Amino acid sequence: MVKLSAKCIVAGDSTVGKSTLVQLFRSNGSHFLKNYSMTTNVDVVMKMVQLSDTGDSVETFWKGSCDPGNAFYYQLDGSVHTKQWDQPGCFCLVYDITNEASFNSCAKWLQKVRSKTSSPQLPGVLVGNKTDLLDRRAVDKMEAQEWAVRNGLEYFETSGKDLENFEQPFQSLAKAVHHMYQERMENFKSLV
Repeated sequence: MVKLSAKCIVAGDSTVGKSTLVQLFRSNGSHFLKNYSMTTNVDVVMKMVQLSDTGDSVETFWKGSCDPGNAFYYQLDGSVHTKQWDQPGCFCLVYDITNEASFNSCAKWLQKVRSKTSSPQLPGVLVGNKTDLLDRRAVDKMEAQEWAVRNGLEYFETSGKDLENFEQPFQSLAKAVHHMYQERMENFKSLV
């Protein structure tokens, strides 16, 4: 049995539901904050993800909730504080399906995350959150899926409030990290 470890960055605009999704995943859906205040420092959440098809596990360290209004995360030039974002093993971009500006910001977040790694293959997902508000949808699902594919990301839609699909993006990232590990081991074995 293999136990891996990966740091994941969860990024997106304020109030898109980053902390809620991470907390739901960590607590297996039993921790939804109805009266939520904006995160004022870095959320660091750890969870062991068991991969049922292999028996292996990936311990994930989720660092997220870097909101634009919080000077703690940003230097004067607007760049993300490097200590929190250096060398991620995977990432999750979150936007609010009722807020087109939050979707448009994903390009900026993607660029910032990718600038913090030396790896050419960094597993990532795009998450459209708040599907419980479908009647207020401002971002077309097909448009978001196409953007994700163009940028090498898997796409998911979730609702923290309704507990829909909140675990799928994180399970997908754990599997991708495990797959990258297996590929590296096979390459290493072929050299020996």
